[in-house]
Amino acid sequence: MALRLATRGSTLALTQAGQVAELLGGAELVEASSDGEPGDKSRFVHGVERALLAGEAEVGVHSAKDLPGAIPEELEIAAVPPREDPADVWIGAGSSLADAPEGARVGTASLRRRAQLLAARPDLRVEELHGNVDTRLRKLAEGHLDAIVLAAAGLRRLGRESEIGFSIPVEAMVPAAGQGALALQVRAGDSATIEAVAGLLDFDAARELTAERAAVALLEADCTSPIGVHARVEGERLGIEAFVGLPDGSEWLRDRVEGEAADPVSAGTLLAERLLSAGARELLQRVATPGADGPKTPLYGGKSAHRPTEDED
Repeated sequence: MALRLATRGSTLALTQAGQVAELLGGAELVEASSDGEPGDKSRFVHGVERALLAGEAEVGVHSAKDLPGAIPEELEIAAVPPREDPADVWIGAGSSLADAPEGARVGTASLRRRAQLLAARPDLRVEELHGNVDTRLRKLAEGHLDAIVLAAAGLRRLGRESEIGFSIPVEAMVPAAGQGALALQVRAGDSATIEAVAGLLDFDAARELTAERAAVALLEADCTSPIGVHARVEGERLGIEAFVGLPDGSEWLRDRVEGEAADPVSAGTLLAERLLSAGARELLQRVATPGADGPKTPLYGGKSAHRPTEDED
């Protein structure tokens, strides 16, 4: 019997799950609902996890950057396929971040992107933009914005890489933890399914994701925090860097460490410990308590009543 893959029902999620199904030699896609789920992107994850726990599917396909640091003990990540480009990309006016027009209106729903854009270019007018990839591109085409920032991975998986204006270097914008990676989740101890997806495991991608998740967990961050964490394996070494800042770009921390690729948890932990020693916790606490240092609009964890049910990039 073919494996059943649980996925959310957006175009990007179905495309990603379909690509995993092809790699497995065929599988049935099961759309999981997030209806009625409050909060941030974790609501997308919960629907897939419910399908796994209910026995409606054997494998859950997640965008790794949406997967919370803590997952149910009944579930585990069995494989991480080869990673797509983790970079953020700019679509719109300008050929580089430095070359973007003065005062350009830039759309993003991400506090991480907002913080790094304003840290680099305080003159930019960063505007809140939600919705799926098509919705965001349409807003740009209609002239509501001068540019938008999205993840390269989503555009590439949708075959829309031609929309990319330029890739923003990691030195200018650290990607979200897990960006570009997929995580295949299964029921703990389901040896048959674990064996079935084992061939999709990319060791470098898995080690990078492990290091990034270790750093995020120690920082006690989630997918809405203004934090970027990016690891890269090169041979036997793993380099990992991070950005933590206020959403208005006025204050930020950045650091990078190296470690052994075979021990990604230690590298991610060391990086987080250094950031915490430098004051990362205090910065994040100021973000969680809107005031003079943060936006006055409800950008924290999706509590805004108008937040759409489909929000991906």
